[in-house]
Amino acid sequence: MITEISKIEAAVQLYFDGLYEGSVEKLAQVFHEGATLFIPKEGKLVALPVPEWFKRVAARPAPAASKASRDDAILLIDRVGEANAMVKVRCMLPPTTYTDYLSFIKFDGRWQIVAKSYCEIA
Repeated sequence: MITEISKIEAAVQLYFDGLYEGSVEKLAQVFHEGATLFIPKEGKLVALPVPEWFKRVAARPAPAASKASRDDAILLIDRVGEANAMVKVRCMLPPTTYTDYLSFIKFDGRWQIVAKSYCEIA
C-alpha cells in the first residue's frame, strides 16, 4: 500500500530531479500553477510567481549537463490533516547548497508545492 508520505517523497524526488536536470517539465508536475517562491533579497521579501521562476530555471545551466555531484535529502516531512504538509529539504545547485521549505497541498488527487522559501547554507 502506498502511503501519503510515500507520495510526498515521490513528489519531492521529482522536484530534486527537475532541479538537477533543469527540467521545467518535471518541476511543473510538482508545482501548482499558482505557486509562489519567497526570496529574501537586499532587505526585502520578493514574491516570485512560479511561471517566472520556471523561466529562470530554463535559462540557467543544468547541473546534470556538467555531471555535477548531487546532495539531495529530505530532512523533515511534517504532515497535518489530509491535505497539508511542510517538507524541509537540502539540495545543491553547484557550487551552492540550499535548505528549502516546500509547502505542499494535496489537490486534484496529487501533492503539489504551493509555496517555496529557501536559504543558501554553503
